[in-house]
Amino acid sequence: MIGSAPPVAAAQQRLPREVYVLSVVGGCVMLGLGLVLPVLPVYAATFGAGPTRIGVLVALFAVMRLATSPFCGRLGVRFGERRVLVAGLLLCAVSSALTAFAGSYAQLLVFRSLGGIGSVLFSVSALATLLAIAPADQRGRASAVFEAGFLLGGICGPALGGLLALIALSAPFLAYAVLLLAAAALTVAVLRAGRTAGAQPGRAVVGLPALLGDRRYLVACLAALAQGWVLFGLRSALVPTVVVAWRHDVAWVGWAFTISALVQALLIMPAGRVVDRAGRRPAMMAGTGVAAAAITALAFVDSYAWLVVLLCVYAAGSALLNAAPAALVGDVVAGRAGSGVAVFSMCTDVGAVVGPVAVGLIAERVGVPAAFGSGAALLVVAFAASWTLTTVRPIRRS
Repeated sequence: MIGSAPPVAAAQQRLPREVYVLSVVGGCVMLGLGLVLPVLPVYAATFGAGPTRIGVLVALFAVMRLATSPFCGRLGVRFGERRVLVAGLLLCAVSSALTAFAGSYAQLLVFRSLGGIGSVLFSVSALATLLAIAPADQRGRASAVFEAGFLLGGICGPALGGLLALIALSAPFLAYAVLLLAAAALTVAVLRAGRTAGAQPGRAVVGLPALLGDRRYLVACLAALAQGWVLFGLRSALVPTVVVAWRHDVAWVGWAFTISALVQALLIMPAGRVVDRAGRRPAMMAGTGVAAAAITALAFVDSYAWLVVLLCVYAAGSALLNAAPAALVGDVVAGRAGSGVAVFSMCTDVGAVVGPVAVGLIAERVGVPAAFGSGAALLVVAFAASWTLTTVRPIRRS
């Protein structure tokens, strides 16, 4: 079997230092994104952009990520993942700095496009580097540490962005550029090239046809698609409209998201240990099952309190789905880069691009419960696919 992983260890082993470096770098990126995302619509409005043009500006970032993803694997193989990672950070920094000094809406579109390209160069290369660095029996914990940085940055960013915007609307974009430059400097200074404890010796880069013939890879990609659909379609696009329809202020939306994000941040490290100790299959089944149950129940709630509770339940499942699919991909590609990580990343982006539009259409034409049902259905399919995986029994590594 391609990239077959050795049995999962039950013993705790110290993670490589580079895993924590990648987590800090990811935290800087998400902190910066959190700084600018709440401000971007208001900033675009100063250039005369209405709701439609603001929507185009916001969506353009994800579209450029999706369009660039297919090239990331080849770039990483040719130039090295660390170089592509740093290039992505620097491109995002330039994009953010230029956005701060934009003179028109058209310039905002160009600079935002550059940011989307830089973002996918960073994210794909960072994940590929992580999977190469982390040993097979530590991929769950390593993925959890990596995601923890993103979560913490995402939690802190919006509030800080609002404070910086009081100084000037351009201030969050300049702060983001500085954070990215610091992250690039940290990567160059600390992240060692050629560290590949997670890569099986003598294994070549696995080609896409072989990847698509591996059930584990397909299950991981399906889970990533479902996560992108639910997070960006249901959670980010539909839940706010539901809360506002209940005559609550938009601030209540922020509180619901913040509470659920804190729950996920608290559970992400235990989730990583479950992935490594219990195995990929149980973790995938638990993650998709819990998430599907929570999203299904959301279709029937009619109170804010229950919505927050169910978002927290979904966060518990999502914690597992932040670690288990990435670990599965690492097992399949045997710690090597290539197209495997890029296509896996694309699946999340496809969900993020298609999800909000499809969910909106379903909500308008069929109803809000059916829109929630679309996300639940994807997660149920991912659960059923996870059921077909082979369980690897954990053993203690000597």
